[in-house]
Formats: sequence, C-alpha cells, structure tokens
Amino acid sequence: MRLLLIEDDVMLGEALVIALREGGHAVDWLRSARTARTALNPPEHEVLLLDLGLPDGEGLDLLRELRERGSSLPVIILSARDALETRIEGLDSGADDYLVKPFASSELLARLRVLQRRQGGSGQAILSNGKIHMDPASFEAWREGQEEQRQRLGQREFALLSTLLSRPGVIFSRQELETRLYPWGEEVESNSIDFLIHSLRRKLGSDAIQNIRGAGWLVERRG
Repeated sequence: MRLLLIEDDVMLGEALVIALREGGHAVDWLRSARTARTALNPPEHEVLLLDLGLPDGEGLDLLRELRERGSSLPVIILSARDALETRIEGLDSGADDYLVKPFASSELLARLRVLQRRQGGSGQAILSNGKIHMDPASFEAWREGQEEQRQRLGQREFALLSTLLSRPGVIFSRQELETRLYPWGEEVESNSIDFLIHSLRRKLGSDAIQNIRGAGWLVERRG
C-alpha cells in the first residue's frame, strides 16, 4: 500500500520508514501539519499514519479537517498519549485505529493488513482471486491447489500483487501501479512494472496476471 507517515520524531520516523518498506509498502514521510495538509489535498495515499503532537499543530485537528471534507482515507493514529479519554477522542474524531507508542513495527504491519482486508471487502487473512492466493504475513503466494509450492515474493512483487488482488477484475494502469509502489523522489525506470510482472508470472504462471493492451493489468475475478 502507499502510506503517508506524519511524524516529527526523526529517529522514530526513520525506523518506521525502514520497517514499512521492508513490509512491502511505499512510504512518504512528512514532519509537520502544514506539509501534511498540502499532501492530503487531494489525497493520493491509501492510509495515513498520524502522530498527534506535531510542531505546528494538533494531529487531531488535521484528522477532523479530513473527515469534515468527506474523506474516507483510513487513518491510524500513532501517539504516546495513552490516556483512555484521548484514545476514545481519536477514534470518535474519525481514526480507524489507535496505536500507543512505543509499539512493535510488526504490530503496525499487522494492523495495516487488517485495513487492507477491510478495503478489499474481505475478512480473510489470505488475499485471493480464486486462482492465485497470497499470504501478506509471510510474503508468499501460490496457485490454487499448489500450496505446497509457495513462492516467496520480493517487496515490490508483494506490493504489486497485493494491489491487483485487492480488486480482482479491475484494470490498474501503469501510472496507478507506479503510484502505489514508489514513494516521492524515487526514480522509476520505464520498464519497472513490466519487470515485476514478468517475475510474478515466472513464479505463478503466465496467466497469473493479464495484460489489457493500452490499458494496464489485472488479475481475473473468479467465482
């Protein structure tokens, strides 16, 4: 998923960016409410990870502004404020989850997987279109009936396949896939998506991902 992290603590921000990218996510990191407002209007990310105590304002104010504009962007609050009343206020202001610092990066990744399943309309831990299955917790994918032949995916392979499997039957253009996979400032080679798709087809079969000429790529909807 493409994530926007708003966190002013440099050490924590750097550690989170590393952990989230290792978890297969594209991450853009900002450190102030001002820059966040610009980035979120309109939003191009799939999840917002939001600290409450920012140097130029309150994260809760930013969250309320988002919801007042009608944005349904999922938001996970990351805060050292652990009082019950504060957690309730954050959730009642429109947050989808609230994680108290310090926390293990593995827990944040697990909560992101929950959001991803919710966005895909499934409560199942395994992403699937009926032909291809993927376990986001282990970075492994396999074809129907071939679970013993699980294939380990690289970070970008995982990000691309999870994007396609989140909406089977929907065509994703090259630009949409690049937006989901690459953060700001990272140079994207012209054939990077083609290379990843070739690699996934080699692991999962030539029919795992379909190309719609001139439009993009999809995994077929089954059932």
